[in-house]
Amino acid sequence: MTPFVHRLSLSFYFTVVLIAIGTLSYYGRTYYNLPVENRYYTASGEVNTMNDLLKPNGIIGHSLGIIGTGILVIGVFGYIARKRLKVFSRVGVLKYWLEFHIFLCTLGPVFILFHTAFKFGGLVALSFWSMAIVWASGIIGRYIYLQIPQSIEGRALSLQEVKEQKENLDAEFSLKYNLSYSEVSSSRFSKIKSKLISQNTSRSEIKQIKALIKTEKQLTRRMKRLDQMQNLFRYWHVIHLPFALIMLIIMVIHVGVAIFFGYSGMSSLRSFWELSSNGLLFK
Repeated sequence: MTPFVHRLSLSFYFTVVLIAIGTLSYYGRTYYNLPVENRYYTASGEVNTMNDLLKPNGIIGHSLGIIGTGILVIGVFGYIARKRLKVFSRVGVLKYWLEFHIFLCTLGPVFILFHTAFKFGGLVALSFWSMAIVWASGIIGRYIYLQIPQSIEGRALSLQEVKEQKENLDAEFSLKYNLSYSEVSSSRFSKIKSKLISQNTSRSEIKQIKALIKTEKQLTRRMKRLDQMQNLFRYWHVIHLPFALIMLIIMVIHVGVAIFFGYSGMSSLRSFWELSSNGLLFK
C-alpha cells in the first residue's frame, strides 16, 4: 500500500464514522434530547412514533444493535485471526489490519450506542462501559504500538534488529553520500543540503536523503525507549483484554436474552429495509 492510498484509507475510515454519527444524531435529535419518561408520548398526548422506531427494541434501534454487534464481532475476531492464525499470517500487513480493526471497533460501538437510545443500566451498562474502556485503551494501544519499530510485515523488531537497521543507514550515509553520523544526527538539514548540492547530488536524491535522515532519527529515538514501550504494551494488554472479554461475554448474554424473549433480528432488519425502500424513514 502506497503512502497516498494509506492516507486515503484512513480518511475514508474517519469520514464513514463521522457520517454515521452525524446521520443518526440528526435523524433522532428530537427523540434523543427528550428525557426517557417523555419519549413515549408527544406533547399533545399522542403516541410518539419515533419511540417505536428508535427505542432499543424498535425497528431502527434493534437493527442498529444487530449491525453494530456484527461489525464489532468482525473487527475483533478478524484481527485476532490475522494475528494468531498461521493461515492468515501473510494476508496483508498487520499495521493495516490494526487500523481496520480500530475502524470497525469504532463504527460498531457507534451503532450500539444509538441502539441503546442513550438509555442503559444494569448488566448492559457494564457491557457498554467495558466497550468504552476497550475503545479508549485501543486508541492508546495503537499509539504505543506505533512507537515500537516494525518490519514490513508488521512484526515488532528486537533491539538488535533495530540496531542493525540503524547501522545500515549510517553506513549508507557514509559510503554513498559522504555524510558522517554526527552530521546526520546534529546538523540542520539546510547545512546537509548545501553539502549535497556542492557534491552535485540530484534533487530526487536529496529528497530521498531527507526521508532517510528522518527515519534514522526516528530509529535513534525509538532505540532509547524500546524497552519502555514494549513493557507498556505488555501492561496495556492487562487492561485491554479483560475488558474486551467482559464486553463480549455480556454481549453474548444480551443477544441470547433478546432471542429468548422473541426479538427477531431478521424481522427488524426486514422492516428497517422496507421503511428505507419506501422513503418513510426520512419523510
